[in-house]
Amino acid sequence: MPDHHGRYAYRAITGRPDYYWPGGKRLAVYVALGVECYAFGEGMVENLVPGGAAAHDVLNASWREYGNRVGAWRILDGMNRLGLPLTILMNSAVYQEAPSLAAAFRTSGCEIVAHGRSNSDTMAGMSEAEERAYIGGVTETIRAAEGKPPAGWASPWIAETPTTPDTLQEAGYRYLLDWCMDDQPIWLNTRGGRLLSVPYSQEINDSSTIIGRMASATTFADMIVDQFEQLRADSDGQPLVMSVILHSFIAGQPFRLRPILKALAHIAATRDALWLTTPGAIADQMYADPALAA
Repeated sequence: MPDHHGRYAYRAITGRPDYYWPGGKRLAVYVALGVECYAFGEGMVENLVPGGAAAHDVLNASWREYGNRVGAWRILDGMNRLGLPLTILMNSAVYQEAPSLAAAFRTSGCEIVAHGRSNSDTMAGMSEAEERAYIGGVTETIRAAEGKPPAGWASPWIAETPTTPDTLQEAGYRYLLDWCMDDQPIWLNTRGGRLLSVPYSQEINDSSTIIGRMASATTFADMIVDQFEQLRADSDGQPLVMSVILHSFIAGQPFRLRPILKALAHIAATRDALWLTTPGAIADQMYADPALAA
């Protein structure tokens, strides 16, 4: 028997409690936008063109910065026009580097999910004390700006240490977006109690699809629609969650944004049959009745 992380046990989706989302809905849909900052010439990077000069990579650095200067604003405007709620996976460094952007998210009522300090960071390899201090610093920066601490966490690069869920639960977090093993919320075991895993797609994700697999924006938009239609059909028999994961410097490019917004408009057109929501609201439903989550 191979080693297992022990955070949850196997439980087939066919044998779980049946329930409804608010309003008697069966499919919950949320859109999350990664808003990130990167150090120039060091740390982890997301590259448009591989093999750039790491010490002075103007091409990739300026491409990433386009997201917070232009792309995020256009995505926010498009989501507001569609009447879709938007969740922000926020590097806490954004409050210093792009304060007007953070303020615009606040004005629009976006949920803020803690996404580390910078996406040049990785928590992989941190000691428990280092990780606790890192999470605490990010949490305090968001609390000071937003007036309340974030309820959810998404690790930069989905990189955890063996104790990340424990540390997050002890720091007061209610849910985590790192794990992509299910279409329903799942309880994670931690040494201090349970922490909710809210579904987060690594497939309906512009970074893994457009940059990682070099798919076109039109292909990605078709994936969004196909994912939605299949989950909508599957949700006739059970409550499900669909997530669409975007990044400001990828989806925010005009030629990509156009087909992506068309796909999201397809979803919005059936809003009366859906729960268009945020991961925090999904977590609230599960905490209200913990027996529902597997």
